[in-house]
Amino acid sequence: MATKRDFKLMPGGKGEKAGRRKENTGRRASGREEKTRPAGEARLSPGRRAILAFLAVFFCLTAGAVLFAANRFRVENITVEGNLHYTREEIIDMVMTDRLSYNSLYLTLKYRNRKIENIPFIQTMSVSVEAPDSIRIIVYEKTVAGYVEYMGRFLYFDRDGVVVESSETRTMGVPQVTGVQFDHVVLYEPLPVEDASIFQQILSITQMLSKYEIVTDKIFFNESDSVTLYFGDVRVRLGSGNYEEKIMQLQHILPRLEGESGVLKLENYTEGADNITFERDETGVLQTPETEETAETEETEGTPAE
Repeated sequence: MATKRDFKLMPGGKGEKAGRRKENTGRRASGREEKTRPAGEARLSPGRRAILAFLAVFFCLTAGAVLFAANRFRVENITVEGNLHYTREEIIDMVMTDRLSYNSLYLTLKYRNRKIENIPFIQTMSVSVEAPDSIRIIVYEKTVAGYVEYMGRFLYFDRDGVVVESSETRTMGVPQVTGVQFDHVVLYEPLPVEDASIFQQILSITQMLSKYEIVTDKIFFNESDSVTLYFGDVRVRLGSGNYEEKIMQLQHILPRLEGESGVLKLENYTEGADNITFERDETGVLQTPETEETAETEETEGTPAE
């Protein structure tokens, strides 16, 4: 009698092999073979890959261009022109305000014909590139006619008498104006003098002095608007009017008066006349604003009215 046996189907039998053959046959029939991919990984389409490649190239080129411009146009040499009231270093500090300011291309775009505000004396500044590493700063200053002293400060005014700056520091090359009367001062407003036409007179005198390259320390107006110029210990009386001819003579006379102390009288000078005189001060006599004017002109130096 035959013994009954139990049989179990093991993996890898004919049935499973047949199933695998069918599965593989189906994949080949579909024309593609699926690849095993980690869970959660997304497939990039050819279009996205092209975009990413383009962006990578673009950023690389941009970074290269920025690095090239930063090195090629780095400012090493700076020329400053037109500055009178500010030093070269002060002008550079006004222009080079941040890290980008050391790039000449950036400066050119930022300051080309730009009006600078809230900086006394300066109306505009422009920057031009002379070479990739060299720039030229051209300063256009406001016209300043002179200054007056008031309450321990120097008050600078323009051709219209408008106070453009109040400072504790005196600017060389700008004459002090004395003899004008005022009782208060407001920044950016005209000096409250009785006759505003005096500012045009001051501007006219300072322009003539500049024309003949003459620098005066002080311009004094007496009560009759007669003008006296101060050059150290030499006082030049111009009187009233005919300033052009009188100042023209100064360029020849002043060099001969170097080291002298006294009064040069030009108030009655006319072209062709020989009536210019110089009176030396008495030795050992200290000349002050109260004693230097003679009784003939009755000039006493004015101060701001209380």
